[in-house]
Amino acid sequence: MDRIPLPLEGVRVLDLGIVLAGPFAAQMLADLGAEVIRVESIQHFPPATRGIRAHPTLEEVRRAPAISGGYPDREPGERPWNRFPWFNTTARNKLGMTVDLRQEEGRDILRRLVALSDVLITNVAPGTMDRLGVGYDALAAVNDRLIYVEATSFGSSGPYRRYRAYGPQVEGFAGHDLLRKYRDRDITSSGWVVTADAGSAMAIVLAAQIALYARRKTGVGQYVDVSLLENVLGLIATPILDYTINGRVAESLGNRHFTAIQGCYRCAGNDRWLVLTISDDPGWAGLMRAMGDPEWARDERFATVHSRRRQHDEIDERITAWTSGLDRDEAVTRLRETGVVAGPVLDDADAYADPHLAQRDYFVEMTQADTGTHLYPGMPYRFARAQLSVRHPPVRLGEHNDEIYRDLLGVSDEEYESLKDAGHVGTEYAEHIR
Repeated sequence: MDRIPLPLEGVRVLDLGIVLAGPFAAQMLADLGAEVIRVESIQHFPPATRGIRAHPTLEEVRRAPAISGGYPDREPGERPWNRFPWFNTTARNKLGMTVDLRQEEGRDILRRLVALSDVLITNVAPGTMDRLGVGYDALAAVNDRLIYVEATSFGSSGPYRRYRAYGPQVEGFAGHDLLRKYRDRDITSSGWVVTADAGSAMAIVLAAQIALYARRKTGVGQYVDVSLLENVLGLIATPILDYTINGRVAESLGNRHFTAIQGCYRCAGNDRWLVLTISDDPGWAGLMRAMGDPEWARDERFATVHSRRRQHDEIDERITAWTSGLDRDEAVTRLRETGVVAGPVLDDADAYADPHLAQRDYFVEMTQADTGTHLYPGMPYRFARAQLSVRHPPVRLGEHNDEIYRDLLGVSDEEYESLKDAGHVGTEYAEHIR
C-alpha cells in the first residue's frame, strides 16, 4: 500500500515559542507532518524554556525541585540546555536554528525565512515582537500568506494586554484555582497541572489549522490572537454560566463528583493511592462485596444514592480505613472484579510500567546526543491509515543551522561565516550568558 501523507506535510512552521504553550503547539503541528523550525538565539537565554540557566552547577540542579531540575541523572552535563526535560518533552520532530533578532541582520534572516514559511507561532511577552520589528504587520508585508499566531496571557487588546503572566498566574486570574483546590485547604494547595498552558497549546494548533484552511479559500494569511485567559474561561464555562445566569458561586469539589460517591483514597506503602466512583446501587453493592460486606453498610443511612451522598464524609473515612491496609494494585483488582469503577493513581514510574500503555506502544525511545537514550511520551492519538512517528529526537540548540542557512536560505559560505562572527550562528550560548 502506498504511504498516506500526514495532514500538514508541505507546511512550514516557525516556532518562536517559550516555556510550554508555544513549543508544545509547534510540536503537535510537527507530529501532523509540518516542517517545524525552532528559532532561537545564542545571545539570550530563555529561563524555564531551556533550563534553570545556561550553566547551572551540579549543586543547583540537585537542589532544584524535580519539575525544574529533572536533568537526566540530576547532572547538568556539558550542554545543560539540551538536557532540560521541560524543553525536550515538547521538542521532537523539529529542526533547530539560531539567529539574533536584536540585530538588523538577524531580523533580515527571519524575514527571509518568513517569505518561505506558512505559520509563525510566538508566545513571548506582550509587545516583544513588535519592539523587535518582527510583529505581524512587519512580517505580513514580507509574506501576505503568513499565518501569525500570537499567544499572550490576556490577549493583544484590552486594558490587560500589557500584563505578563505564566500559566499558573492565568489560572488564578481566571478563578480556576478556586475550583480545583482541595476542599479542606486554600488555593495554594492547587498543583502544577497548568491547564492554561496545555489547553492554550491545543487552541493554537486548532487556530493554525483553521487559518490554513481559510487560506485555501482566500489566498491570504491572517493574524490569530490567542488569549490564555479567555481560553481557560472557555474550559470552565459551566461555573461561569451558573454564576452569570443563576447567581451561584461555585466551590471546589476536590476529588468529589456532583452526584456520585467519588474520591482518592490512600493505600498501603509510600504515597500510594487509588480512585473510585460509585454512581448507582450496583456500584455500591460491588464496593461492599470488595470490602467483605461490612456490617456498617446495612445502616439505612446508606440505603440510597441520595442518602449515601449525605454521608460522603463518613463513607470516605470507611473506604480509607479499608484501602490503607491494602496494596494499591490488589485493592484496585478487587474493586474491578466486583464491578466498581476504580483505578490506580500513577506516578511517572508507574506510567512507564503500565501494561495498557505498553501494549499500545505509547512510550517511544529517542536518542539525543546530549541526553542519551530515554523513553518519552508518544503520540496521544492515531490515524486509521496515516502513520504518526518520531522523525527527529528533541532538537538541540542550533542543530540544523547548516541545513537551514545553506540549503533553505541559500546563504553563501562567506555570509555564513560572517553570521557566525556576528553571534547569530552557534550551538552554544555566548560566553556572557551564565
